[in-house]
Amino acid sequence: MNRNLLPTLMILIAVAAPLSAGDEAQPIPDVGVDQRLDQQIPLDLVFRDEEGKSVALGDYFGAKPVILTLVYYRCPRLCSVVLNHLTESLRKIDYRIGTEFQVVTVSFDPRETPELAAAKKAAYLESYGHGGAERGWHFLTGDESAIKRLADAVGFRFAYDRERDQFAHVSAIMILTPQGKIARYHFGVEYPPRDLQYSLEDASAGNIGSPVARPLRMLCFNYDPSTGRYSFAIMRILQLAGLLTVVGMVAAFWRLRRREQSEPRP
Repeated sequence: MNRNLLPTLMILIAVAAPLSAGDEAQPIPDVGVDQRLDQQIPLDLVFRDEEGKSVALGDYFGAKPVILTLVYYRCPRLCSVVLNHLTESLRKIDYRIGTEFQVVTVSFDPRETPELAAAKKAAYLESYGHGGAERGWHFLTGDESAIKRLADAVGFRFAYDRERDQFAHVSAIMILTPQGKIARYHFGVEYPPRDLQYSLEDASAGNIGSPVARPLRMLCFNYDPSTGRYSFAIMRILQLAGLLTVVGMVAAFWRLRRREQSEPRP
């Protein structure tokens, strides 16, 4: 064997070893989204707005489509990514929050307060940068029973880890009709402005979309708070990707060496 290949082959073996070794499946929390298109959400649910006032969910429906986001405001990772990318995309569409549509952001942590919701609202309104959005983007908190009913209605499954005081969840936003029916889901953490605009137009007309495939990148946020690591399935995907990269490097290096050996020397 050519000695120049040894370092590369050693790397290949190091990456491949975890794939062949006996693995114990790490516990994966029961999180995800069950697409419940055309489902009517319970508009009678009562939450608290940023000022601490009791509001019915139905107060934000009736005339305009609604973008619904379920997050928790203390989330150290995924929730901020979702809201940041959503805000960036909403800046670029032709419609404006509070004029053509509403945004309702609900915390699924029942311990969170209107004060925390108000701070989040102020930050995202400043980032959004268009006037009038304060009348159309609502940051709500509520009790556990109201949160559970809303989450169940839209198919949003999350899990709480007491040891680390964090929630495991995935990334998704929902587009609802003015009457409160689920018209479309958007998964992942990036929401192309054109897609959002089309979804709002369809929802405004009462049109219900089709189920969508969940992209692989959403799975990368299937974080297991009980272990502090990504889920077993995701680690296998990452290791396989690394293995394929190394295999490609070895193949390219091997072809290069064969070409050098076949060329006549001066």
